[in-house]
Amino acid sequence: MGSLENPTLPIIDFSEKNLEPGSPSWFTTAEKVVHALEDYGCFIATYSKFSPEMHRSIFGVSEQLFDLPTDVKILNTSGTPSHGYVGQEPIIPLYEGLGIENATTHTGVETFTSLLWPSGNHHFGETALEYSRLVAELEQEVMRMVSKNYGIEDSYQSLVGATSYLLRFIKYRAPGKDETGLGIVPHTDKSFMSILHQRQVKGLQIQTKNGDWLLVDPSPSYFVVMAGDACMAWTNGRIEPSKHRVIIDEGSEDRYSLGLFTFIKDVKIQVPEELVDDDNPSRFKPFDHYKYIHFYYTEEGKRSKCPIKDYCGI
Repeated sequence: MGSLENPTLPIIDFSEKNLEPGSPSWFTTAEKVVHALEDYGCFIATYSKFSPEMHRSIFGVSEQLFDLPTDVKILNTSGTPSHGYVGQEPIIPLYEGLGIENATTHTGVETFTSLLWPSGNHHFGETALEYSRLVAELEQEVMRMVSKNYGIEDSYQSLVGATSYLLRFIKYRAPGKDETGLGIVPHTDKSFMSILHQRQVKGLQIQTKNGDWLLVDPSPSYFVVMAGDACMAWTNGRIEPSKHRVIIDEGSEDRYSLGLFTFIKDVKIQVPEELVDDDNPSRFKPFDHYKYIHFYYTEEGKRSKCPIKDYCGI
């Protein structure tokens, strides 16, 4: 299974000076992003637009959300697997999560907020929307850098208007004395891209290509940017998603984290022609992202060692 290593993931600075389009620092940052995604499937971004106040505020409303009674939280349902409330699952008993679909829109956030707080919760909605939009800007910058580096800007632009964002609030309760500390089993994300943000309790581990596990230390300024299965298909296998898990140490506090996940709706994801030639034939058929998610949750999908290849691989 591999040992737990001390080295960290690449840390890339997304400060204002590195985000000026066309500047030398932008191109340097773009190269770092692509190399990190190709080598690890993920990296740590430090993001200057994200303030310590927002870090405190978003985790403050997260605690407020999880303090709601379970019979209220289970109202968070979705037609897409794992987009709504998940909790009290025997295989991952420490895990609990809720999701806001279309989280960068007023309508998406208001639909979620009014469902769980019928009398309203303006602060929660305002905070969730601001957080989602800030982190979505980071995701969009990353994807602009990837598409520019690969020369597939037109393909990326065709996906921009079809991108939807899911914000998941995640809590891992502290394990009991006789419980395993496994918070979530090793997996790759079914998203296009994922951006994770942790509070102060560690637990997130990333598996490298040689099988070792890297522990990602939490920091208020750290965002873990991960490629999902759909990104692997889109880049014709150049970027592979990182397998990750969460393990909570005995004696830890409850662990809170957030994930902003991107999905492509209404258009099929397909390998750009610029990434296909005689030496690199297309490895994936065009596919519907949401149908892939549903496939993953079938018995066949759950048994698969690489669901995206089994679903649309050539």
